[in-house]
Amino acid sequence: MVAPEDVDALAHLLAGRKVVVLSGAGCSTESGIPDYRGPGTRERARNPIQAREFVSRPEARARYWRRSAVGYPKIAAARPNAAHRALARLEAQGTVRGIITQNVDGLHQVAGSRVVIELHGALSLVRCLGCDQRSSRDALQSRLLADNPHVDFAATALAPDGDADVEIHVEFRVPSCEACGGVLKPDVVFFGEGVPRPRVDAAFALLESADALLVVGSSLAVFSGYRFVRHAHARGVPVAIVNLGETRGDPHASLRVDASAGAALAALAARLDLAARSSLETRST
Repeated sequence: MVAPEDVDALAHLLAGRKVVVLSGAGCSTESGIPDYRGPGTRERARNPIQAREFVSRPEARARYWRRSAVGYPKIAAARPNAAHRALARLEAQGTVRGIITQNVDGLHQVAGSRVVIELHGALSLVRCLGCDQRSSRDALQSRLLADNPHVDFAATALAPDGDADVEIHVEFRVPSCEACGGVLKPDVVFFGEGVPRPRVDAAFALLESADALLVVGSSLAVFSGYRFVRHAHARGVPVAIVNLGETRGDPHASLRVDASAGAALAALAARLDLAARSSLETRST
């Protein structure tokens, strides 16, 4: 639940402003996609794969793709929740000018948001490390299953990075790039990798057009997102944070709402809708 006074405060801060949203994993947990640092996150038995490990060790790639083959269908089947729908509604209202997301699930676009910068890439795509060709993750899923008919792909607990907590007990064949035979990697930023510069520049350019930053569902523990809060604060742009639990950006926030993203954003969109209708009715009388 979200307190009515918190919704009032959010609406008061954001109404009439050009708002850019920074979204994190907490925006997608209500769609069944777990996060790394939320209050309900269980202790993980393993750490996420590192970029260097994936690139340098064939056995690490096999382990990742084995787990991904199990976990990916759950990510692909996920649907937008109330938070995604509310942000699309706020964009349609003219309040939200765009979203910088740390998520790789594509749910903002499915919900109808049009201006979305995917800071960490998209799980729906695969990139060849040899020729840089992009291809569909759905197509690779078909190849993974076809090339490994002896493997049990029964669903298990989904992990935050789009794979699943399973172990390899049999040999697992990893398909290579059909164009050049190179190594295939999900088109996402792994731990230990930097966000591509053009993507960072696009995000900062979007933020420069804003006069408010709304952080949704992110602990801001990772610098790739936290830097935008610091930048907004340095420019004197008010920062509102909606998150369950404390965040690294709290000292820079003009407003902090401890609530689930879905409840808070749905209430905010409804409140701003009501305010816009009241304003129109007042002008027409």
